[in-house]
Amino acid sequence: MLIRTHLLITFFFILILFSSVEDKAVFVVVALIATFIPDIDTKFSKLGKKRIFRPLQFFVSHRGFFHSFIFLGLIALVFTMFLPRIVFPFVLGYGLHLFADSLTIQGIRPLYPLKTRIRGKIKTGGRLETVVLVCFLIADLLLLSSMMLNISLI
Repeated sequence: MLIRTHLLITFFFILILFSSVEDKAVFVVVALIATFIPDIDTKFSKLGKKRIFRPLQFFVSHRGFFHSFIFLGLIALVFTMFLPRIVFPFVLGYGLHLFADSLTIQGIRPLYPLKTRIRGKIKTGGRLETVVLVCFLIADLLLLSSMMLNISLI
Protein backbone atom coordinates (compact mmCIF):
# COMPACT_ATOMS: atom_id res chain seq x y z
CA MET A 1 0.00 0.00 0.00
CA LEU A 2 1.00 3.58 -0.41
CA ILE A 3 2.22 5.53 2.63
CA ARG A 4 -0.86 7.77 2.68
CA THR A 5 -3.07 4.70 3.16
CA HIS A 6 -0.78 3.36 5.87
CA LEU A 7 -0.91 6.70 7.68
CA LEU A 8 -4.71 6.93 7.58
CA ILE A 9 -5.08 3.35 8.86
CA THR A 10 -2.62 4.00 11.69
CA PHE A 11 -4.26 7.33 12.51
CA PHE A 12 -7.62 5.57 12.79
CA PHE A 13 -6.26 3.24 15.47
CA ILE A 14 -4.45 6.10 17.19
CA LEU A 15 -7.80 7.87 17.51
CA ILE A 16 -9.50 4.71 18.81
CA LEU A 17 -6.84 4.19 21.49
CA PHE A 18 -6.04 7.84 22.22
CA SER A 19 -8.09 8.21 25.39
CA SER A 20 -6.52 5.13 26.99
CA VAL A 21 -2.84 6.08 26.62
CA GLU A 22 -0.86 8.11 29.13
CA ASP A 23 1.78 9.87 27.06
CA LYS A 24 -0.37 10.99 24.16
CA ALA A 25 2.30 12.95 22.26
CA VAL A 26 4.80 10.07 22.33
CA PHE A 27 2.05 7.64 21.36
CA VAL A 28 1.00 9.62 18.27
CA VAL A 29 4.51 10.50 17.07
CA VAL A 30 6.01 7.03 17.54
CA ALA A 31 3.05 5.21 15.96
CA LEU A 32 3.12 7.45 12.89
CA ILE A 33 6.90 7.23 12.48
CA ALA A 34 6.80 3.43 12.92
CA THR A 35 4.35 3.27 10.02
CA PHE A 36 7.08 4.54 7.68
CA ILE A 37 9.87 2.20 8.79
CA PRO A 38 9.04 -1.12 7.05
CA ASP A 39 9.58 0.52 3.66
CA ILE A 40 13.17 1.64 4.30
CA ASP A 41 14.11 -1.36 2.17
CA THR A 42 12.95 0.32 -1.05
CA LYS A 43 14.35 3.43 -2.71
CA PHE A 44 10.83 4.44 -3.73
CA SER A 45 9.58 5.10 -0.17
CA LYS A 46 9.72 8.38 1.77
CA LEU A 47 12.43 7.08 4.11
CA GLY A 48 14.06 4.77 1.59
CA LYS A 49 14.89 7.77 -0.61
CA LYS A 50 17.24 9.03 2.09
CA ARG A 51 20.87 8.39 1.30
CA ILE A 52 21.51 6.83 4.70
CA PHE A 53 19.30 3.82 3.85
CA ARG A 54 20.74 3.13 0.39
CA PRO A 55 23.49 0.75 1.60
CA LEU A 56 20.87 -1.25 3.51
CA GLN A 57 18.82 -1.70 0.34
CA PHE A 58 21.78 -3.43 -1.27
CA PHE A 59 21.53 -6.25 1.28
CA VAL A 60 17.78 -6.71 1.68
CA SER A 61 14.86 -7.06 -0.68
CA HIS A 62 11.61 -5.11 -0.46
CA ARG A 63 8.98 -6.92 1.61
CA GLY A 64 11.58 -9.26 2.97
CA PHE A 65 13.05 -9.10 6.49
CA PHE A 66 11.69 -5.62 7.30
CA HIS A 67 8.18 -6.75 6.40
CA SER A 68 8.22 -9.65 8.85
CA PHE A 69 6.88 -10.12 12.33
CA ILE A 70 10.28 -11.63 13.18
CA PHE A 71 11.90 -8.22 12.69
CA LEU A 72 9.07 -6.47 14.53
CA GLY A 73 9.46 -8.87 17.46
CA LEU A 74 13.23 -8.31 17.63
CA ILE A 75 12.83 -4.53 17.61
CA ALA A 76 10.05 -4.72 20.20
CA LEU A 77 12.32 -6.81 22.43
CA VAL A 78 15.13 -4.25 22.18
CA PHE A 79 12.71 -1.39 22.89
CA THR A 80 11.25 -3.29 25.86
CA MET A 81 14.71 -3.43 27.41
CA PHE A 82 15.83 0.12 26.64
CA LEU A 83 12.82 2.29 25.69
CA PRO A 84 9.70 0.66 27.16
CA ARG A 85 7.60 3.83 26.71
CA ILE A 86 7.63 3.47 22.95
CA VAL A 87 7.02 -0.28 22.60
CA PHE A 88 3.24 -0.16 22.28
CA PRO A 89 2.99 2.73 19.79
CA PHE A 90 5.88 1.33 17.75
CA VAL A 91 4.34 -2.14 17.54
CA LEU A 92 0.98 -0.57 16.66
CA GLY A 93 2.28 1.57 13.78
CA TYR A 94 4.70 -1.02 12.43
CA GLY A 95 2.27 -3.91 12.87
CA LEU A 96 -0.53 -2.06 11.09
CA HIS A 97 1.81 -1.41 8.17
CA LEU A 98 2.55 -5.14 7.95
CA PHE A 99 -1.14 -6.03 8.25
CA ALA A 100 -2.13 -3.58 5.50
CA ASP A 101 0.61 -4.85 3.19
CA SER A 102 -0.54 -8.41 3.82
CA LEU A 103 -3.82 -7.44 2.11
CA THR A 104 -2.03 -6.51 -1.12
CA ILE A 105 -1.35 -8.75 -4.11
CA GLN A 106 2.38 -8.71 -3.35
CA GLY A 107 1.71 -9.57 0.29
CA ILE A 108 4.32 -10.17 2.99
CA ARG A 109 6.38 -13.05 4.32
CA PRO A 110 5.42 -12.72 8.01
CA LEU A 111 7.96 -15.27 9.28
CA TYR A 112 10.84 -14.34 6.98
CA PRO A 113 13.07 -16.17 6.00
CA LEU A 114 10.35 -18.82 5.72
CA LYS A 115 8.76 -18.78 2.27
CA THR A 116 5.13 -18.64 3.50
CA ARG A 117 3.46 -15.55 2.10
CA ILE A 118 0.23 -13.87 3.16
CA ARG A 119 -1.43 -11.92 0.38
CA GLY A 120 -4.74 -10.37 -0.52
CA LYS A 121 -6.46 -8.83 -3.51
CA ILE A 122 -5.52 -5.14 -3.21
CA LYS A 123 -3.22 -3.73 -5.90
CA THR A 124 -0.88 -1.10 -4.46
CA GLY A 125 -2.08 2.25 -5.76
CA GLY A 126 -5.10 0.63 -7.43
CA ARG A 127 -8.81 1.32 -7.20
CA LEU A 128 -9.43 -0.96 -4.24
CA GLU A 129 -6.66 0.73 -2.28
CA THR A 130 -8.27 4.07 -3.10
CA VAL A 131 -11.56 2.75 -1.67
CA VAL A 132 -9.72 1.69 1.51
CA LEU A 133 -8.03 5.10 1.68
CA VAL A 134 -11.32 6.99 1.33
CA CYS A 135 -13.05 4.76 3.92
CA PHE A 136 -10.30 5.38 6.46
CA LEU A 137 -10.24 9.09 5.66
CA ILE A 138 -13.97 9.33 6.35
CA ALA A 139 -13.65 7.22 9.50
CA ASP A 140 -10.72 9.34 10.71
CA LEU A 141 -12.64 12.55 10.14
CA LEU A 142 -15.72 11.20 11.91
CA LEU A 143 -13.69 10.01 14.90
CA LEU A 144 -11.69 13.23 15.07
CA SER A 145 -14.81 15.39 14.91
CA SER A 146 -16.56 13.27 17.53
CA MET A 147 -13.54 13.62 19.80
CA MET A 148 -13.52 17.38 19.30
CA LEU A 149 -17.24 17.55 20.03
CA ASN A 150 -16.84 15.03 22.85
CA ILE A 151 -19.35 12.60 21.32
CA SER A 152 -18.90 8.85 21.62
CA LEU A 153 -19.26 6.95 18.33
CA ILE A 154 -17.89 3.66 19.69
